[in-house]
Amino acid sequence: MESMFKELPSVVIKGIVPMPNVEYRFEFNKQHDKNALDDSNRGYAKFIILLVQMNPLLNEPTTIDLYETAVLAKIVSTTKQVNDNVKVRFQCISRVKINEYLTLTPPYIVSYEELKSFTSDRNLEIAFTKMINDRISKSMDSFYDPQSIREKISQGITSEQLTDLLAYNLRINNPLEKFKYLSELDVITRMKWLMEDLSIEELSQELEHKIQDEVNKSINDTQKEYILREKLKAIQNELGDKAKKEEDIEELRKQILASGMPKNIEEKALKELARYSSSSSQTPDSNVIKNYLDFMVELPWNKVSADNEDLTIVKEKLDQDHYGLEQVKERIIEYLAVKIKTKKNPQTILCLVGPAGTGKTTLAISIADALGRKFIKQSLGGVKDEAEIRGHRRTYVGALPGRILSGMKEAKTINPVFLIDEIDKMSADYKGDPSSAMLEVLDPEQNSKFSDHYLEEYYDLSQVLFIATANYLENVPAPLRDRMEIVELSSYTEHEKFHIAKKHLIEKQLKAHGITNENFSITDECIYYLIQHYTREAGVRELQRFIGTLIRKTIKDILLKKVERVDITMANIEAYLGKPRFFHNEVENKPVIGQVTGLAYTQYGGDTMPIEVTYYKGTGNLVLTGKLGDVMKESAMIALSFVKSKATEYGIDPDMFGLNNFHIHAPEGAIPKDGPSAGVTIATAIYSAVTKKAPKALLGMTGEITLSGQVLPIGGLREKSIAALRSGLTEILVPKDNEKDLEEIPVEVREKLKVTLISNVKDVFRHAF
Repeated sequence: MESMFKELPSVVIKGIVPMPNVEYRFEFNKQHDKNALDDSNRGYAKFIILLVQMNPLLNEPTTIDLYETAVLAKIVSTTKQVNDNVKVRFQCISRVKINEYLTLTPPYIVSYEELKSFTSDRNLEIAFTKMINDRISKSMDSFYDPQSIREKISQGITSEQLTDLLAYNLRINNPLEKFKYLSELDVITRMKWLMEDLSIEELSQELEHKIQDEVNKSINDTQKEYILREKLKAIQNELGDKAKKEEDIEELRKQILASGMPKNIEEKALKELARYSSSSSQTPDSNVIKNYLDFMVELPWNKVSADNEDLTIVKEKLDQDHYGLEQVKERIIEYLAVKIKTKKNPQTILCLVGPAGTGKTTLAISIADALGRKFIKQSLGGVKDEAEIRGHRRTYVGALPGRILSGMKEAKTINPVFLIDEIDKMSADYKGDPSSAMLEVLDPEQNSKFSDHYLEEYYDLSQVLFIATANYLENVPAPLRDRMEIVELSSYTEHEKFHIAKKHLIEKQLKAHGITNENFSITDECIYYLIQHYTREAGVRELQRFIGTLIRKTIKDILLKKVERVDITMANIEAYLGKPRFFHNEVENKPVIGQVTGLAYTQYGGDTMPIEVTYYKGTGNLVLTGKLGDVMKESAMIALSFVKSKATEYGIDPDMFGLNNFHIHAPEGAIPKDGPSAGVTIATAIYSAVTKKAPKALLGMTGEITLSGQVLPIGGLREKSIAALRSGLTEILVPKDNEKDLEEIPVEVREKLKVTLISNVKDVFRHAF
C-alpha cells in the first residue's frame, strides 16, 4: 500500500513509537489533531503522517521537538468518545523522512519521502531469523501481545515485518528507546538489537523471579516459624509452664515466710498462693494474683534502718545545707530530739509552709540524710482521685496500690522520711476527696492501721516520719491542718540570700557548668545588687538562675575572647545582665508636709510605701487612689475619722473637714496594695496635711489603728525592718505589742536601725513631729 501524495497532514504521537507493518491505536484530545484527521479523511484518502515527539512531557511541541523520521499510516477507523476525544485505529505502512514543514502551526502539513529497509547480508538474515524464532518460543513473556505475534508469524511474514512487529511489542521500561528501531533501515542491525534487548529482558526477568522466590521463601519461613512457635507454646503450656509455675510458687512461698508479715497477713498471702497454684496460667485471674503476691513480698514489713541519734551531727548537717532559718531548724531539732528520746515518732506531723524556693523540700532531704534514713517523695499537686492515696480494689482491671504504699515499697524500710509535697494543691471531684484519705495517713492515732484498697489489709505507718509541704496554708482543709504542726518558712532576707548565694548557689552553678573559682569571681556588692535589682522573690530560685546566666556568659568569654578569668564587678554587671529589672523605693531625705513613709510586707519580702495626703475645697468627700484594697480603704476611713474626732484636742478647726475634700494616694498606682498596717501612716499624713507640719525625715512607721487611737500589732516585722534599712530610714515606729517579734529582726539590722515602740497615735505624733 503506497500513498500517491507527496504532502500530507500530520498528527503528533507522544509517549510511544509507532512501527510500520503494525496496527496502532491512539486517542486524540487536541483540536488541531482532530482537524488533521478530518483533512486526511476528506482530501488525502485517509493517508496521514504520524510524527513522534521527543519529550513526552511537553504539552505544545514545536517542529524542533519532533523526530525527523516518522511513519506513513492510513486511518482504518475513527470513534468519537463520550468525553469528545477521538479514538483512531491506524494501519502503519512505512518509514518516512520529513523533508519540510509546510505550515508553521499545527496541524502541520509536511512534505516527506518514503524510506526503504534493506538487508546487508542475506545469510545473516536467515541465521538471525532462526535465532529470533527460537528465542520467541522460549520468552514470550518479553512481549505485550504474544498471542497476536504467534498468529502473524504462523501466517508467514518477512524478516522486515518480523523486526517491526517484535520491536513494537517488546517490553522496555522507556518506550522512546524503541525509536532506534524506527530510524534504522538495515534489517540485520534491527535483528541484532532485538537479540540484545531480548537477552537484557530475559536477564531482568530472571533477577525478578529470583528476588520474588527469595521473598516468597522468607514469607514461607516466617509463617512456618510462627506456626511452630504456636505449637511450641501449646506444648509448653501443657508441660514446661507447669514446671516453671511450680518453681514460682515455691519461690513465692519462701519469700512470704521470710518477709516478716504479721501472722494474719501471712495466712492470707498463703491462701492467695494456693489460689494461684490451682488456677490456669491462661486465665486473667492468675496474673492478678501473681502481681498481688509480688507486691506483698516486696513491701517492707519489719526492716528498719538505724537512726543517727547524734543531734550534733543532725544540726551540723542542717547548717551545712541551709543558711539561716534558725527557728525552723530549732523546731526540727526539738522534734527529732523527742523522737530519739522516746524511740517512736512524735504525735504530730511536721508541715513546712512557705513561699516557693525557700528550701522546704531540701530541708526534708537534709533531715533524711542527717538521720540516715531512706527518703521518699510523693507530690500530690493536681491529685483529684482518692484512689491515688488508697489504691484501687483488685476487682478493677489494671488495679494498682496507692501512692503511700507504692512509696513504702520503693523505700524498702518501714521507717523512711516520707515527704508529701504540695499538700495544698489537692482537689476533690466526683471520684472522691484525696484530702480525706490523707487524714488517716497523717494521724498518728490511726496510721498504725492504714488501709489500702489494693492490699486489703492493715499496714503500719506509725514508724514513718511524714513531712508535708505547702505554699498556701489556707488551701489545706481544716481537719488536715489540725493533724499537723505548722512550721512557717518566711521569705529570706537580703542578708540571708547573700550568704546562700555566697556559700551554696555560686559553688553549685560553677560545678554544674564545669568551671572553678579560678575562672570566675563576683564581688559582694554585685551579689547584693543582683538580689535587689534583678530578683523579686521570697526564695532564691531566680537568684540562682541569674548566677547561672553570669557563669554561662563567663564561659562564652573564656572560649571566644581567650581569657583565663572573668571578674564580675559593678562596672560590668549590667553589660552581662542588662538594665536592672526592679527598683526599691528610696525615701525623701528631707521633711515633706502631708507625706509619710509606711512599711509594707509582700510575698517577695518587705518594702517602703509612701502615703501622700492633700485637701482642697469641697464637701467633705474622701478620695482614695493607688489601687487600694478594701481593708486599706477602711484603714484610711478609720484614720480620717480619728483625726476628725480629735480635731479640737490637736488644735484643728473641725469645720475644715466639711468644707474640703481629702485625697489620700499611695504611689505606684498599678501595684495592688492592701492590709490594715498602714493605719498609723495614713493618720500621721492627714495630721501633717491639716496642721501644715512636716514629719521627721528618714522615719518610717507601721501599725493598725482603732477609732480610739490604739495601735494594734502587725505581721512581717522582720521583712519590713530590712526594707526600712535598705531604703535609707534611720528609725521606725512599730506597735508595742510587736515587742516579742523584735528578736526576729536580724542583728545587722538592729545595729543600724532604731526601733521605737508605740502603743497609741499620740505616741506616733510625739515621735513624728
